[in-house]
Formats: sequence, structure tokens, C-alpha cells
Amino acid sequence: MSQPAQQQDVPGIQSKMTPIPDCGEKSYQGSGKLTDKIAVITGGDSGIGRAVAIAYAREGADVLISYLSEDSDAKDTASYVEQAGRRVVLMKGDVSDPQHCKDIIQTAIDELGGVDILVSNAAFQMSHDTIDEVSDEEWDYTFDTNIGAMFRLCKAAIPHMKSGSSIIGSSSVNSDMPSPKLAPYAATKAAIANFCASLAQLLGDKGIRVNSVAPGPIWTPLIPATMPNEKVQHFGENTPLGRAGQPKELAPVYVLLASDEASYISGARVAVTGGRPIL
Repeated sequence: MSQPAQQQDVPGIQSKMTPIPDCGEKSYQGSGKLTDKIAVITGGDSGIGRAVAIAYAREGADVLISYLSEDSDAKDTASYVEQAGRRVVLMKGDVSDPQHCKDIIQTAIDELGGVDILVSNAAFQMSHDTIDEVSDEEWDYTFDTNIGAMFRLCKAAIPHMKSGSSIIGSSSVNSDMPSPKLAPYAATKAAIANFCASLAQLLGDKGIRVNSVAPGPIWTPLIPATMPNEKVQHFGENTPLGRAGQPKELAPVYVLLASDEASYISGARVAVTGGRPIL
């Protein structure tokens, strides 16, 4: 299975993709697994973040959606949360800014009443053929966005989290099967997996669980916005399942890790990779 060749400017708009990613808008059905919990999701406007926001709302959670600049995508996602009968807060801004990370958590506390679930999902990547093409500024921005933001979000959120709370980092199959053309991104995704494993041990005595999810090739706006046409067209074909995954195929894992049903799951990294193994 393949997608038509297509390109967008960073960060990419979901509604302009062909085909439009399936985030479970028509299919996800909740069963009360997250009733009255409060979730913060970065990168929650589209792709995996949207799928998680929709699932969380239909499971009974109120949601703060952090996003960079994709206003139309964010408003669409917010409408699905509201249709599920839950409260939603949209927060626009760049998570590479340390103060913005603090503001996200404070806004969740002020407007929703706390933080029970933190999903650090926002990410930046660019594809390069040589390391010479990676500027110092891009390297720093990738790290600040992907792992620096998670550190700062966790540091701000943990003092407000109760026993039973959950932190989930979006890692990647690139964490231990790194693509040579995504070197900065792959390095940050390995750091996320490692950081989650450390935090799980640091926070165990507080009853706060920390896990990461390692997606494989998932059809999100990041793909046409950061990869050349040839890569976009054949994206995901080299997996054992022979296709890219859809964001909705990640949502059940994020729901499980956030729910009380995962009360003894901490320090785990869950692969959703279309068959590619992770160590």
C-alpha cells in the first residue's frame, strides 16, 4: 500500500493530506476507562495526538491540547472532545520554549483542575542525506522540542500529580533502529525511552507510572512535511505488515497506559510498529 507523492510546509496540516489520516473520529468507542481524569497532550491537534485526544475524551477525560500553529486542525480535534461531552482547552505555542512548557501545565491546573495524565507527544524531524545538512540550530531545536520539552513538562507536572497518575512519552522504532537520515530525531527518541525508564524508577514511590510508546511508520502530517516525495509515497511499505499505520491504531495503547487497568505497568516501552522489532 502506498500514498500519493505529496509535500507540505512544516509542521503540516492534516486536512490537506491524501489520504487524510484516520484518528478514530468515526470508529473509537469509549467505555469509561478514564472517567473524570485530566489529560495534557502535546502535539494534540493532529496525527497520534489527535487520536489520543479523541480516545481520552470518549473514555471520559477532560483534555488540554497543546499545539504549535495548526489552528484549523486543533479546532477540529477540540470539537471531537466537546462532542464527547468533555471539557477541552487549546493552548497554542512552541514547546521548545521552557516557559511555554510551564504555562501548559499551569493552564491545565487553572482551567481544568489538575493533571492526571501527561502525554509528551509533540515532535520535530527533518530528513537529511548527510550530517553536514544538519545545522546547529536544527539539532538544538529538535532536542529542545522532542526531549527538552518532556523534561520540562514532567518537572512542572509531577508536583501536582497524585498516586495513580500516568506519564507517557512518544518514543519511536527509531529509538533502537535509527534511520540514518533522521539522526537528530532518532537520538531524541532514544532519549525519551531512556528518560521514561529512569522516571519510572524515580517516581515509583509516589505511585506515578511512566511508560513510553514506540510507534513505527504512522501516517501523520509530519511525514509529507519533512520527507521527500519518494519516501512519502512508499512510507511504511518496508514493514512486515506492508503499510503505514494509522493514528487510531496507537490510541488503545495510550488509553491502556493512562488507565487504572495498567496499575502495574511502569517503565515499559510498548511497540506499535507494524512488525518491526524493538529491543
